[in-house]
Amino acid sequence: MSFIDFFLKQLNEEALTTRNMLSRIPDDQYDYKPHEKSMVLRNLATHIAEIPTWVTMALTTDELDFENNAWAQKNVNDTAALMEVFEASLIDGRSQLIAENESRLNEIWTLRSGDTIISKRTRLEVLRMALSQIIHHRAQLGVYLRLLNIPIPGSYGPSADEQSFTPEEAVA
Repeated sequence: MSFIDFFLKQLNEEALTTRNMLSRIPDDQYDYKPHEKSMVLRNLATHIAEIPTWVTMALTTDELDFENNAWAQKNVNDTAALMEVFEASLIDGRSQLIAENESRLNEIWTLRSGDTIISKRTRLEVLRMALSQIIHHRAQLGVYLRLLNIPIPGSYGPSADEQSFTPEEAVA
């Protein structure tokens, strides 16, 4: 299996779980913030929904310069709009997971802020990081949903909400 095929398979698998998690956000909770250091739910959910576009960024640009980037996060106010952003991001990311890009995976991609280099990684490493970011932030979203008493879907097996056991039994 090529790396491109591997990343496409992983993106598609993670999309199922991510879609299930994002779709549970109640429209009246987009301003929820569980802690002063936490992101507002709207920003976290939108960030998760937009991460698949990092695939395109990693494979079609040589760098991201925070100091000279005009990007702004989309403003979503309900789950229907959030899901539209997510589905469009998936289409965008998948569009670059093509065989022609396999040969570019060992090229260096740079993350910077002006003259300050934050990291230099291969495009392959950036793709892996993008998938990890989806998983990481989706786990954060799971905590938000738990605090809002919204049943959490399983990610790699059933969640405690999908079982009849107590949390103490889950770790035993």
